[in-house]
Amino acid sequence: MGVCSLIQRPIVLSLCVGIALGGCARGPSGASVSPLLASPSQTLPGTGETIDRALAFARKKKIQHVVVIVQENRSVDNLFNGFPGANTVPYGKNSFGQTILLRQERLQTRFDLSHKHGAFLVEYAFGKMDGFNLEGVICRRHCPDKSTAAYAFINHKEVAPYWQMAQQYVLADNTFQTNEGPSFPAHQYLISGTSTIAGNSQYRASENPTNKQHQPDEGGCDSATTARADIIDAAGHERRGPFPCYDRASIMDLMDAAGASWKYYEAYNGAGLWNAVDAIKQIWQKPEFRTNVISPSKQFFKDLAKGDFANLTFITPTAAASDHAMKNNGTGPAWVASLVNAIGKSPYWNTTAIFVTWDDWGGWYDHVKPPQYNSYELGMRVPLIVISPYANTRYVSHKQHEFGSILKFTEEMFNLGSLGTTDVRADDLADCFNFGQAPRHFAAIPTTLGPSYFSSQRDSREVPDDDL
Repeated sequence: MGVCSLIQRPIVLSLCVGIALGGCARGPSGASVSPLLASPSQTLPGTGETIDRALAFARKKKIQHVVVIVQENRSVDNLFNGFPGANTVPYGKNSFGQTILLRQERLQTRFDLSHKHGAFLVEYAFGKMDGFNLEGVICRRHCPDKSTAAYAFINHKEVAPYWQMAQQYVLADNTFQTNEGPSFPAHQYLISGTSTIAGNSQYRASENPTNKQHQPDEGGCDSATTARADIIDAAGHERRGPFPCYDRASIMDLMDAAGASWKYYEAYNGAGLWNAVDAIKQIWQKPEFRTNVISPSKQFFKDLAKGDFANLTFITPTAAASDHAMKNNGTGPAWVASLVNAIGKSPYWNTTAIFVTWDDWGGWYDHVKPPQYNSYELGMRVPLIVISPYANTRYVSHKQHEFGSILKFTEEMFNLGSLGTTDVRADDLADCFNFGQAPRHFAAIPTTLGPSYFSSQRDSREVPDDDL
């Protein structure tokens, strides 16, 4: 269907006409050409039109707030199976060449699937994408058949808020988790475009850290002194790595250098797999750390209401409000909808871009073979929902994106320069936006649970991930 394909075909002309409107142009092959990446007075193939890069950048400056909401452990085939216009399938292949029909599964499962780097390699199966029947299963009771556990999808009615967001705005169905492993390194990629243990190191953190007692709730500069995360080298060999407190740049460092504000909301402060900023040594050591890194996550609602809204905001959930298998209580979609609704109803809606993504695929089946750039990149597809008054309407983006795409978008919004990591090769999500359009009125995402429900919940330090 191409990069500019839409759920409703008639909308194509209104969104993809002419560069003057900031839409997407089509070249002779039908591929989209991003006007926001064109150089001054460059002629775009197949259009005969030119665009002023300075004008395009000025349009981008309409965004003063970028919000990244990070959910947990779902693939595109698992969470958005059957979504109109999206590339999903109702079945998969196993290692015996058999066709396995994807079965319906609850979001709140009694089991979890391994999503370590080794699990990725097993499922990827040298590009054949047929090793999901060999997946490891973590289960205490009422365990599923291991050979079919990963072949599952979630009924769209159970995750209706996600589908509502995607239907109103943009679903990017060709977004890949940048790393091939679990949550801790994935969250490092989300803020740095890499999980290297130092800025110039060839070694990447590849697994979740554990301490001497092999307990999983570690990660960051305030971890137990015995905490270590496995690392991977260029040849794909894993070994025990150093203490998980890294001397490496992040998007937060670039924001600080530019004089722009940022906040990172997490369920609890301290060591944790999802507490990404806690693992960046130079940020963790700053006095401002305690004012920029905030817990619990539900504090976001209060901060927004009083006008304390940073230029860049990351929000991570509690284990219960996450979509993590065997850990969630089914409220994840409502949690995300509540955050989006709070922003949409605020005075900041017209200047905000929201990205809802999932940190890793969670071991769930996905049929699209990820490109392989090196021994640890790219991982499986994960959903990405793009929400903004300037986001395209009912649009499915088939353009290739990754976590670095969110970083590049943020870098361009605030003129930050580049981290020099995976943001360099990544696109900037330009096909998801039309900055020439008037800001859209916000329509609330229907949900039975709102901010009051989450504000009344007890703070939790439940270990979010037991994938050891």
